[in-house]
Amino acid sequence: MSEPERRIGAPEPAATANSGAVGVIGLELRGDTPAPKKQVYSWALWDWATQPFNSVILTFIFTALYLVGPDFLPPEVAALGDKDPVRVAAEADLASGLGLGSTIAAFAILLLAPVLGQRADAAGKQKLWLGIGTGALILSMFGLWFVTPQVSMFWVGVALISAGTVFQEIAAVNSNAMLIGIANPKTVGRISGLGWGFGYIGGIIALVIVVVLDAFDWFGMSTDNGLPFRLIAVGCAVWAIVFSIPIFLNVPEPSLGRPERKVGFFASYGLLVKDVTGLYRSPETRNTFWFLLASAVFRDGLSGVFTFGAVIASTIFGFEFQELVIFGIAANLIAGVSTIIAGLFDNRFGPKRIILGSLAAMVVAGLAVFFLRDAGTTVFWIGGLVLCAFVGPAQAAARSFLARVTPAGREGEIFGLYATTGRAASWMASGAWTLLIVLTSQTAYGILGIVVVLIAGFLLLLPVKTPRSA
Repeated sequence: MSEPERRIGAPEPAATANSGAVGVIGLELRGDTPAPKKQVYSWALWDWATQPFNSVILTFIFTALYLVGPDFLPPEVAALGDKDPVRVAAEADLASGLGLGSTIAAFAILLLAPVLGQRADAAGKQKLWLGIGTGALILSMFGLWFVTPQVSMFWVGVALISAGTVFQEIAAVNSNAMLIGIANPKTVGRISGLGWGFGYIGGIIALVIVVVLDAFDWFGMSTDNGLPFRLIAVGCAVWAIVFSIPIFLNVPEPSLGRPERKVGFFASYGLLVKDVTGLYRSPETRNTFWFLLASAVFRDGLSGVFTFGAVIASTIFGFEFQELVIFGIAANLIAGVSTIIAGLFDNRFGPKRIILGSLAAMVVAGLAVFFLRDAGTTVFWIGGLVLCAFVGPAQAAARSFLARVTPAGREGEIFGLYATTGRAASWMASGAWTLLIVLTSQTAYGILGIVVVLIAGFLLLLPVKTPRSA
């Protein structure tokens, strides 16, 4: 296909026989014909498949109750009372160590995403890199089996979880790009919300399974040596294998690629700079540039809520295993329902209003959790569930917003930049969390770091113009 045909308003490219792929991908080029439901649900199942890594391992169970818990403290420190200053400071060190790992992972993704995203886009191999990222994520979860409760193994656990975060993001770049192959301007908001909703519902079911196992005392299995937590990690890996298969079997490659953009590894960084500056300089795409900047900040705040939310619940509010798991189920249920509902209203109210309203509600809830933390667990039940109710809608609306402000034929490129710019700011929440904890030696002050990032994202989004299609 010649370069002039790639301009906005170019005619719809012909699909390659038996592949469903087109020369370039473009939301505006898809027309009004809906994709087969089999493709839509297979795409959404990828979020279902990988969500247990976020909800069970990263947020509610493995990290909050195991990795940053007393099992990884020196025995003499773990024997101290819960309120002993020495133990409180040691637990804060674990929380800040997790934050440090998250920060390093963010910089790793920043370095890798522009290269891998650009190469997948140029070669038309989004499914290949989706498979590589998903497979590496699964291996990271299997690796957690070897993280036994020893002080020396804490950093191994942090490294594996951080690596899983990197691989999941690499896979998500390509999953997001594949959205354009099954959506059109009328369905993109609904399908985007469906994907996030599927993810949260999958997280609910995974957490319910954990509750059932614990309620039956793990059916007589030994709970020594962190065995239940390590089995949970293996179970999440198997879950991801089973439910990620449909996207590879049923969803077509979204694009045949852009050979003219094939460059070497290090040249990809120069191409990245050229792409970003080109977005800013062109009046047609400047609004896309500002949205990428704003979303990079507020999406990192959203990530911080789920990354550190359960750590806050367990270390500040004293949630035990059962209470935290039940909270996780409630949180995912509310997040899933609210996300699907927000997707249905995406066209009516516009994605920008959904994002701004969600961020404002989360800032209020976050401040309430911080300032009322001495009032008991009820504060976190209310404030935490409010936070979770608005994370999903903001995430889904952001993906919908980007699809609407992206020029036709450049979606793969722009979604790659979406991930790259997001990673450029992804050190903010974890960095602010870690810094405030280190300065105060109190985990509670990490909440303020997340709130500050959410406020910054809100302010940056305000001047961004709402897309006409919304």
